[in-house]
Amino acid sequence: MGLLKTFVVPHPPLIVSQIGRGSEKQVLKTIESYERVADEIAKLKPDTIIISSPHAQLYADYFHISPNSEAYGSFDNFGAGNIQFHEYYDEELVREISVLARKESFPAGTYGEKNPNLDHGTMVPLYFIEKKYKNFKLVRIGLSNLDELAHYHLGEIIKKAIDNLDRKVVYVASGDLSHHLQEYGPYGKNEEGVEYEKLIMDDLSTASFNKLLNYSENLRSKAGICGHDSFIIMAGVLNGLNVDVETLSHEDITGVGYGVCIYTPKEYNKAREFRRIYLEKEKERLEIRYLKVDDYIKLARNTIFEYIFNNKHIIDIPEDINNELISNQAGVFVTIHKFGKLRGCIGTIIPTRKNIATEIIYNAIKAATADQRFDPIEIDELPYLDIDVDVLGPLEDIESIEELNPKRYGVIVYTDTKRGLLLPDLEGIDTVEEQVKIAKRKGNIIYENYKLQRFEVIRHK
Repeated sequence: MGLLKTFVVPHPPLIVSQIGRGSEKQVLKTIESYERVADEIAKLKPDTIIISSPHAQLYADYFHISPNSEAYGSFDNFGAGNIQFHEYYDEELVREISVLARKESFPAGTYGEKNPNLDHGTMVPLYFIEKKYKNFKLVRIGLSNLDELAHYHLGEIIKKAIDNLDRKVVYVASGDLSHHLQEYGPYGKNEEGVEYEKLIMDDLSTASFNKLLNYSENLRSKAGICGHDSFIIMAGVLNGLNVDVETLSHEDITGVGYGVCIYTPKEYNKAREFRRIYLEKEKERLEIRYLKVDDYIKLARNTIFEYIFNNKHIIDIPEDINNELISNQAGVFVTIHKFGKLRGCIGTIIPTRKNIATEIIYNAIKAATADQRFDPIEIDELPYLDIDVDVLGPLEDIESIEELNPKRYGVIVYTDTKRGLLLPDLEGIDTVEEQVKIAKRKGNIIYENYKLQRFEVIRHK
């Protein structure tokens, strides 16, 4: 039978009456939609329910999948400890997902459990489902800080595991929408939240899952999103399939967006293999881009490709390179993005090498292999790397943030022993206060008195 249906649902604890204590009545459409979802699942009688939750175990570079044989949970943290859950995991399906992930060297499995208790992003859907149907086993999927393509890929792996075992499965993508929709809401209102809310409901209501892969990091961050990557995993589960969509409800009364949708998988459609199509387009875009770049970026890119592809070989400076890279010295930052997300950034504030070209070569290698926030870049990532080079101007001491401009100047915040730097003109950094705050955080400068420097850059991109 395989995959039967998938569902998008929110998870506000207040819609549980014992928690809401009357306040749940303001979102009755959401509750009624949840009841309909539970009815649908009860009719389908699945062997297994898979729930992806933003509040399950989260790792930066790994997807945690329900380990062991069973799990417990309750709404005790929300004042309703009498509502308790005891779920049995589908160990065979979890094992199959883990095996397939391992075969693809994909970072997902059962390692690293820190809290065995069920999270509310899992329990709120279970609360409604188990009022109507209980004869199932559970698989709980955590998200990660990896890019959208990785979440989609996990969905593809999950679908393959379902097919291999011929399980009757429904998939529940648990997640709220924006958290910034009403001035009176707990997180206030902003224009990014309103923009995101319209976009996400349009895309979910039309099953335009390809568009879920293209939201900007700035919009995602400022909209205060919750379930976006959970929805992307679901999209991967539906990869290559036409779907019928039924949008049951959408509410933003509490200041947080709640959407409920049902997806019924239909026949195969190659045009809906969205990860494959995305990769092909991204590879083509970058091939065209690198035909037009200047010698700064060309040198950084060729350095990274040669070092990773040819067993750490360091290239020589090309003889025909622009003379200014040979005759000048400067601090240089090399920044690498992959699918719109930062993949590495290392630089020098002042010159440390004999010329800019050598500075680029060694900083490019470090950005690709020695940025401690990320694993070293691997060969199969090379076609999808967006590489930029910033050449720094002289450092200027300044007295206050009034002398900063986040679009024009980078900033250095420093003490006698610590230093944090932020480059200028970064997406989502619109005020000097944000700029200094992030630079302080990067330098682990919390309570100390600090000084400021500014600098300009020539950005090659």
